[in-house]
Amino acid sequence: MRHSIYIYILLMALVTYAIRALPILAFTREIRSPFFKSFLYYVPYAALASMTFPAILTATASPISGLLAFVVALWMAYRKKSLLLVALSACGAVFLAERGMDLARAMQLI
Repeated sequence: MRHSIYIYILLMALVTYAIRALPILAFTREIRSPFFKSFLYYVPYAALASMTFPAILTATASPISGLLAFVVALWMAYRKKSLLLVALSACGAVFLAERGMDLARAMQLI
């Protein structure tokens, strides 16, 4: 069965437009509910975290080094360090963890 690519593009455009237009049409008044306002405030952060966390664990050669980088980044962020320092610390943690595991493999400890 052969389908036209233009049908797919049109359908994608309609869905994309609907996702953006429906909230504008549905919420004509100001949202006053504190619960709903706080829910909407945190949705982007939750969505970003749910997409980022699995990538952190799978971006490195070993999930252990990814988890170590995550812990180091959390610690640095908790201590209110700059974003650049947090990112560099996480990269350094991955580098050291990978080198340590390579050394352990070379010495046949793992």
